[in-house]
Order: sequence, then structure tokens, then C-alpha cells
Amino acid sequence: MSDLEVLVQQMITGLSNGMIIALIALGYTMVYGIIELINFAHGDLFMLGSFFALTLVGAFGFGAPDAGAGAPLMQVLLLLLATPIFCGALNWGIDRLAYRPLRRSSRLAPLVSAIGVSFVCINLGLFWGGLPMTVFGGGKTAASPKNFPALLSNDNLLGESVIQFSSKELLVFVVAIPLLIALTLFVRYTRTGKAMRAVAQNPAAAELMGIDTNLIIGRTFIIGGMLAGVASVVFSLYNNTIHFQMGFRVGMDAFTAAVLGGIGNLPGAMLGGVAIGLIRALSDQYIASQWTNAVVFLLLILVLVFRPAGLLGARIREKV
Repeated sequence: MSDLEVLVQQMITGLSNGMIIALIALGYTMVYGIIELINFAHGDLFMLGSFFALTLVGAFGFGAPDAGAGAPLMQVLLLLLATPIFCGALNWGIDRLAYRPLRRSSRLAPLVSAIGVSFVCINLGLFWGGLPMTVFGGGKTAASPKNFPALLSNDNLLGESVIQFSSKELLVFVVAIPLLIALTLFVRYTRTGKAMRAVAQNPAAAELMGIDTNLIIGRTFIIGGMLAGVASVVFSLYNNTIHFQMGFRVGMDAFTAAVLGGIGNLPGAMLGGVAIGLIRALSDQYIASQWTNAVVFLLLILVLVFRPAGLLGARIREKV
């Protein structure tokens, strides 16, 4: 491959991973924008979504070689429908049980609660990995990575080109870009979206105007969870490997993306996710994979030094 072809290939890989990171980062930034809580359990919710998707694959026999020509597409659509519902409901339950009772307490209490929920989700994933199903290795290797069946073809859609662009990359762009656009339009133009912005700006004033803040916050957790569910399916189909501890690694990238773009800012989370994906891909290619984390966080530090609010974040003076 020529230098240009290598660069294009890494750009495709970086954009694909960046789109997935952006979907997860939106969950972080939406919750923080509403109640100023860093939901550390969000990455582990993404992990549980992957395990739920793999459970569906095993229960319904997805990926069987004797399936019809259109079966993989229908199977992927079912996963993209069921997994977000599961993750949205689970995220709503987490808010209802762990965060809502602490809504009016100090900021430290919900933060510690979020860390606790993260550990609970990790151990739930470890337990889930030990289920006696074929897709989970018969339950004998609970802590080992799980192979996610390749429901999509690895054939190059560009024909004989040395640049690889398969159905997996196409799925990422076809799913992520419309969702990111739809969420932006939803928050800007719908009644619920306007209520979300009102609660984020001033919860007390929103209540005085008749907005049920707990209802709006709950819906925010549902939407964020559903985005994590979509990301978990796309990630699993793209990488074909899941692990009960992957929520920390991917969640850290997503949180970094949210901070880089300006936490609480939806376009900023999208920009941050794409930037992290590209930085990782280019660093792996042109520097060294062992230095990638250092490069990512060094750039994050530099951005925050000169723009503390992030790339698209607004500078807001706090009243004393």
C-alpha cells in the first residue's frame, strides 16, 4: 500500500471507531448537561448491552450457515431494536434506584453512587459471561473474552482496491450518522428536547413553569441508554469480540471525548468522539500503539489548558 492508501485506510478505521465512541459519549454529556453527574456506570451499561446482544445471538441461533441470504440483515435489525430497549430500561432503572434518591444531596454522593453502580455492572457482566450457553463458552470461562459471531461479511465493497471498506464499516456510518443528526434535531425542536434544555439551564425555574424534572431526567437516561445499546451492537459486530471489562476502556474514551468536545454539548461530544477515533488510529499507525493512550490524553490536556470548556464548550461565569 502507498502512503496515501495507508492514510486513507487509517482514516476509515478512525472514523468508524470515532462514531462508536461518539454514540457512547452522548450518553455522558446528556446526563451531565441535565444534572451535572458524571455517570461512570455508562461504559459498563454499554458492556452489558453487548452481552445482551450476544445472548440473543445464542438464544435465536443467529449466524447459522444455513440461514437465508436476507437473514443476517434481519438479525442485525433485531439486535439494533432489542438491545437499545434493554439498555434504555436498565439505565432508567439505575437512575430510579441509585441516583434519584440522591438528587438533592451533595454532588459527591451521586458520584460515589455512580462508581458503585459501575462495579455492580462489571460483576454482573462477569456472572453473565458464565451462563451455560455455547456462545459464552459453555459457562466454563466466565472471565475470558467472548467471540461475537460475524453476522456481516468482511468482503471489500470497493472491489479490488487495497483499501478495505466492508459491510462492517458501512454499518457504522449508516447507523451512527443518522442517529447523531436525529438526536440533535430531537433536542432542538421537540417538546421533550426543549424541556431537557430548560431543565439543564435552570431546574428550579423549569419546575416553576410546570415541567416534571424527574420525568425529563428519566427520559434523558433512557435516551442515553438506548444510544449506548446501539453502540454496543455496532461495536460487537465491528470488532467481533466482547469482554466483561471492556466498559472501562471504551467508557474512558467516550468520557474523554465528551470532555474534549465540551461536556454538556451534544455537537461537542460528536466532534470529540470522531477526534479520539482518528487520533487513536493515526497514533497506532505512525507512532506506536503503546503510546496511543499517552498521545490521546496529552492532546486532551493541551486542549483543556487553552480551552478549559472544551472545543465547543461555552465559557460560563459562575455566580458567587
